[in-house]
This record gives sequence, C-alpha cells and structure tokens, in this order.
Amino acid sequence: MPDIVGFVGVAFIVGTYFLSQIGRMDAARPLYPALNGVGALFILYSLVYSFNAASFIVELFWLVISIVGLVRAFMKKSANQKSKF
Repeated sequence: MPDIVGFVGVAFIVGTYFLSQIGRMDAARPLYPALNGVGALFILYSLVYSFNAASFIVELFWLVISIVGLVRAFMKKSANQKSKF
C-alpha cells in the first residue's frame, strides 16, 4: 500500500509539471502548488516504509517549496480580489 501512495504522489508531481509545461496548468494558481504538496506528502509517506535519505530530503524541500507557492498564490488571489472593490 505505501508504494501505491508513493506512485500516486509521483503522478501528482510529474503530472502537474507536465501540464504546466504544455500550458494546460498555470503554476501561479493555487492548484499547482497544492497538488505538488500533496504529491510530496504522499511520497514522504511511502518513504516511512522504505526509507531513502536523499529522496526524503528532496521531498521535504519539495513540500516546503510547495507550501511557499501555495501561500503566495493565495496572497496574490486575495490582493486581486481586494483591488476589484
């Protein structure tokens, strides 16, 4: 089961990156960092059962960067909504 969760996490990360590269997903919108963060969490979960230090560090950074992107996306969205009034 942990491997399946990890593979779903990989699909989220690779899928969102692919969609952003072909212009089907805007990396500045909240969905992009949210899916990347969930993907990183899923991979981190799988690493609890089959630990790899290098992969753990990469996914930890991926998660932190995704959180920063998510916060920035929501702040930008909030600022845009305030400017409309």
